[in-house]
Amino acid sequence: MFDLGTKDLLIIAVILIVLFGAKKIPDLTKGVADAIRHLRNAFKDEPVQTAQSKPASDSKKN
Repeated sequence: MFDLGTKDLLIIAVILIVLFGAKKIPDLTKGVADAIRHLRNAFKDEPVQTAQSKPASDSKKN
């Protein structure tokens, strides 16, 4: 998709270490992973509403 090679990934890693420091990177990755996990769970738990599963109050409107 992005066609990143090993050299490109190493350059990105070095830039991240310089910007954030070696101690902050595990905290950043944990935060990103938690956010992704939270989003996935939110989409799984959200009920999909179709024409057949509309609430009863909608069908009684005049």
